[in-house]
Amino acid sequence: MTGINDHKNHHHHQNQTSDNKTPLTTPFIISNNLAATAMNSAAQQRAQPHNIGSFRNTLTWFILATCVLYILYSSNLILSAGLRHHICPDTADDANQVVRDLQTLSSNFSSSSSSYDDEETFSLEGKRHVKEGNDNTATELKHVVFGIAASSKLWDKRKEYIKVWWRPKETRGVVWMDKKVRTSWRDQAWLPEIRISSDTSRFKYTNRQGQRSAVRISRVVSETLRLGLKDVRWFVMGDDDTVFVVDNLIRVLNKYDHTQFYYVGSSSESHVQNIYFSYGMAYGGGGFAISYPLAKELEKMQDRCIQRYPGLYGSDDRMQACMAELGVPLTREPGFHQLHHLGYFPRTTRVKALQRLFQSVKLDSASIMQQAICYDKRRAWSISISCGYVVQILRGVLSPRELEMPTRTFLNWYPRADYTAYAFNTRPVTKHPCQKPYVFYMNTVRYDPSKREMIGVYSRDRRYRNPYCRWKMESPEKIDSVVVLKRPDPLRWEKSPRRDCCRVLPSNRKSTMYLWVGSCRGGEISEL
Repeated sequence: MTGINDHKNHHHHQNQTSDNKTPLTTPFIISNNLAATAMNSAAQQRAQPHNIGSFRNTLTWFILATCVLYILYSSNLILSAGLRHHICPDTADDANQVVRDLQTLSSNFSSSSSSYDDEETFSLEGKRHVKEGNDNTATELKHVVFGIAASSKLWDKRKEYIKVWWRPKETRGVVWMDKKVRTSWRDQAWLPEIRISSDTSRFKYTNRQGQRSAVRISRVVSETLRLGLKDVRWFVMGDDDTVFVVDNLIRVLNKYDHTQFYYVGSSSESHVQNIYFSYGMAYGGGGFAISYPLAKELEKMQDRCIQRYPGLYGSDDRMQACMAELGVPLTREPGFHQLHHLGYFPRTTRVKALQRLFQSVKLDSASIMQQAICYDKRRAWSISISCGYVVQILRGVLSPRELEMPTRTFLNWYPRADYTAYAFNTRPVTKHPCQKPYVFYMNTVRYDPSKREMIGVYSRDRRYRNPYCRWKMESPEKIDSVVVLKRPDPLRWEKSPRRDCCRVLPSNRKSTMYLWVGSCRGGEISEL
């Protein structure tokens, strides 16, 4: 539309010039008079061949006509330049200055856009053509570099979390520390490289509630970029207690064009926290990803950007402030969870709980902790499965709509906030003794190659006894273990999202329940 408007304006100036009888029409009148004069002079020369005075007059008129034509030609150039630039210079010097200005502007525009031309070119149709050197193949783990923010005070504990998900000789990345720490040679084989962050004392920090380390942590992506690592498509940032399921991370990043500007992450599960900070911010506790081209632009301006926001609380809101200046919004992916204190299993440490959870991750990462719902209609039980983690059996029939909502067994970021402070729907922990769920935690899992399925055994913690119930219906108290049969589904994330179906299988043992979990058949639903 801009081109059309410019075209209309151009004709508007032409019409104004014609109406005012300026030199667009005058040259034709002068040229006709000169032609008549020349013919009269030639006739006089034939009648009086020796009339030198007439010859001089003719020569004078010829020179005068040549000068007039030159002036008119110059005036026409000036007029054309005036129409193009909406100005009307009065002299030839002004016209030459306009031409020089145009050349300067063209040169400056070409040099300012050359940095973008180095990355890619664009056709008139608006389609992007990536230049040679850009790889359009699928993103793999080797294309991702992790930047992990760590603290020397907590390193002895936090390094054990990293060991759970880090894959030596496969994953790439750096742990950025505030100062040197001692690491045994055994740990070095199972951990990323450790580097010391550069000095940030020159940056202002005025937030009284936060910690100055937020400035250092906010520069992790830029400092990782400056290492000059090759064949990088994404930088993924996380804390030293952030646990990544790297296969699922790669599945998410493959949805996006790594040659474009992307800032991928998720907001907090705490509504209060999102209001206090921003719904458009990727929370660092859950990790976030930045595409390589965006990281390059961030690195150029981040130090100046940080100086403009000394009052911000943390590192992730500083990052979002810089993204706002770059004009890049948050691309939300709910898989970047901000929830803390994960990996609970009874009678074990948090690290060992994560190690047990990752037994399932190694066999079927795409389905880890995905929910399935089924019903034991004979005994009127509702069953909810979190694959690889826990099975819950409840007396009575709860609709899938209710079972999909998590119970409030966790605290909000702001402890005094009530259930309305979550950014998703929750249901209360029931007070009725008969509605307390029987919880079975994943104990062991293995893969049966002959049947091409996983066999997970979930056991109940006998130390915890459910309260006495007066209902006459059969009680899950008799169940000691639940066996879940499931085929791995590595293509799960490439399909449209749908919850797996679940079926109760017959069992000869009253103390054991068998469940099958997998893709729903045609017409199959979680029916009450």
